[in-house]
Amino acid sequence: MLARQRQAAILDRVRTTGGVRVTELAAEFGVSDMTIRRDLETLHEQGLLAKVHGGATVPGPSSTDEPGFHAKSVRQLAEKAAIAGRAAELVRPGAAVALSAGTTTAELARRLVDVPGLTVVTNSLPVAEILHAQGRTDQTVVLTGGVRTPSDALVGPLAVEAIRSLHLDLLFLGVHGITERAGFTTPNLMEAETDRALVAAADRLVVLADHTKWGTVGISSIVGLGAADVLVTDDRLAPEARRVLDEKVGELVVVARASRATTERAAR
Repeated sequence: MLARQRQAAILDRVRTTGGVRVTELAAEFGVSDMTIRRDLETLHEQGLLAKVHGGATVPGPSSTDEPGFHAKSVRQLAEKAAIAGRAAELVRPGAAVALSAGTTTAELARRLVDVPGLTVVTNSLPVAEILHAQGRTDQTVVLTGGVRTPSDALVGPLAVEAIRSLHLDLLFLGVHGITERAGFTTPNLMEAETDRALVAAADRLVVLADHTKWGTVGISSIVGLGAADVLVTDDRLAPEARRVLDEKVGELVVVARASRATTERAAR
């Protein structure tokens, strides 16, 4: 097989599965690891994939790109529904929990509206609105102040000061990207600071992230992978990502995607 044909096959595999490993490709094509690394380097230089430790993934957006809440809310609906459903099982009546900004945490909020005695602290306008409009009367929703971002998060000094005095049982953190080197990241510098304040205020950190977040890097790291007590993701996560995350986070929970019918009911 010519190098050009092999590289085309590698690129097709990355686009289909989201990521590849050097050792697996070398065995499949009957060539050395060095040959595969050269192929990956060529494709990386062309901007067709992103090199990561031990392999490659689909290329991510700019580290400062920050899509709006609505744009993100229509992506990976089945994955987000499944992740939110599993995350909701971790919440007990009467708990004090925090939900960071994000479309997956907003999906979780919809599953918490019937939990009695819940106190929810959030810097997310959509999360606060969901619980205000649909939640129980014995729930308490605390919305931090701050500067509004494109993703409808409230960030900055006001948000950080509001969070620092709190002591919470659980934090459900939505993230923009995940890599082995950078950890959990965001494209907004002030949002990273606000998220770190939430992490410091909570006894346990539960990260909610679908498979597309792997290999994406925001400009600012929130915390390293080892800070997560639990990471809930979906079953389309690449094998290499599973290996790394299984080693680094406290507990990796991989859930099957929800059916279309389940997703449509949740969106209503």
